[in-house]
Amino acid sequence: MTGGPVRAVLLDLEGTLYASGAAIGGAAETLAALRELGVGLRFLTNTDSKPAARLGAELADYGLAVAAEELFTPVVAAERLLSSAGARTYPLVSRELRTALPTLADEPPYSHVLVGDCRDTLDYPALDGAFRAVRDGAELLALQTGRYFKRADGDHLDTGAIVRAIEHAAGATARVLGKPATDFFALAARSLDAAPAECVVVGDDATTDIAGGRAAGMRTVQVRTGKYADQRAEGLTGQADHEIDTVTGLPDLLREWVGP
Repeated sequence: MTGGPVRAVLLDLEGTLYASGAAIGGAAETLAALRELGVGLRFLTNTDSKPAARLGAELADYGLAVAAEELFTPVVAAERLLSSAGARTYPLVSRELRTALPTLADEPPYSHVLVGDCRDTLDYPALDGAFRAVRDGAELLALQTGRYFKRADGDHLDTGAIVRAIEHAAGATARVLGKPATDFFALAARSLDAAPAECVVVGDDATTDIAGGRAAGMRTVQVRTGKYADQRAEGLTGQADHEIDTVTGLPDLLREWVGP
């Protein structure tokens, strides 16, 4: 485990602060306690179906006070990358993102193919178009590569399955913009002027939150909510520096780590 005082906490959202359409019990009070401790906060999520502004409004509905500048999503990363590259982007994303993202192009040539939550736009022509663009030389970008996500009515297919289909067909490897990409965690740390060793990553997903945090050189704390039970059954858990039942146990743990 990385030593030294903690200056920043990088918190997952779904499965950690809220799940199945409701806030985790005590989550709002936990955020207030973390702010009282004086640590920097960033909220890292792989939500890839909506702009950060709408996500912030939904968090407010859960009673979770999160400022816009504290939110880090793969959509934000994509906006920065594509704009700086002057890209011509083939979008395999939600309708809402199609109206929000820059650099989208209606016809070839394409420099990038961007894949995200596309459940409301996916059909064979759209998928085939993404495949053809990658075969023609466009870089394949994945907002995230989750296998499935949880909702109140059960589990649902996630973006990673679509990304894998294109990778397999085109013989390509996607560049991942969200968790567990090390650059994603590093960007959040830099926004707080914190070194990786001064950061703690907290989340429910061993394959994104914990694996990504460890790869970035950060301490990791896994909560036993969200995907934890499923992943424990698959033998994926046990890699975090600490485990706690819910996020409400985080302030007490951090009091041992926060420097004077």
